[in-house]
Amino acid sequence: MNFLALLLGLALERVLPHLFQLREFRWLDPLFDAHLRRLRTAAAGSRWVALALTGLMTALLVAPVAILSAVLQGELLQIPYFVFAVVLLLFSLGPRDLDDEVEDYGDALQSGDTLTQRSVAEVLLERLPPDMPADRNRAVERAIYVQANNRIFGVVFWFLLLGPTGAWAFRVLDLFRHRAEVQASDAAPTPTMDAVRTLHGLMAWIPSRLLAVGYVLAGNFEEAMSSWRNRGREATLSFAAATTEVVARVGSAASGRGGLDSADAVEALDRIRGARSLVMRTLWMIWCPVIAVLTLYDWLT
Repeated sequence: MNFLALLLGLALERVLPHLFQLREFRWLDPLFDAHLRRLRTAAAGSRWVALALTGLMTALLVAPVAILSAVLQGELLQIPYFVFAVVLLLFSLGPRDLDDEVEDYGDALQSGDTLTQRSVAEVLLERLPPDMPADRNRAVERAIYVQANNRIFGVVFWFLLLGPTGAWAFRVLDLFRHRAEVQASDAAPTPTMDAVRTLHGLMAWIPSRLLAVGYVLAGNFEEAMSSWRNRGREATLSFAAATTEVVARVGSAASGRGGLDSADAVEALDRIRGARSLVMRTLWMIWCPVIAVLTLYDWLT
């Protein structure tokens, strides 16, 4: 049933774009901000206290969905559960539409609209973008592969594993991480920021590796595998940052467009649209068929 809910949720996302603003859950921002302020005081430099309090906060936000999901279990409640699962999935994806943002950035590249380029890049990167066009274009390309995990594949993985509760838990942590990133900007890492990134990284780790496998299978196999084996930079990064690095590096290699010049608007556009194409191929040609087979053999519900 979760597989059918997944297909319907992904289809509805394409035909109900007016829901995107509702998925940003702005009403949670004051709650996140208050928790982050208290966490800075309560944690007092302790990473473990920050982890525990952040985990508790996440559990409290996920609990209502978990309770309702449990209540709707049973033979006589399959239709209400199905509707609930589709709605939860629909609101857990995103919050913004990655395809539209890539198109907006591509249009801005073609027209030379630097302001729009910077605006869209800031949303994708979740920080101020680089000033140099080549650096900005490369950063946006990498961000597409990373945001695909945050907005789509991570949600799909946890939805299939734990149902609506898993999808919502991943979305809550991603919203929390995004809010903390916005506040932290380029400031030095703190126990508070580290706690949020670590918890999100734990939930993102498995889907990120499966997504990287999807990139390998849907793209340039040899270049992607060669890039994945090159793990030198990951050793210098934090747990969460290393997860992001794997997805971005393997995706960029799998696109097969590494030889194109990011400083040239036309070639940069090819790389960025190639990234979007690879993400969509991975979703519809790799993940969905595999999920369908697993469901057929009752390995997934």
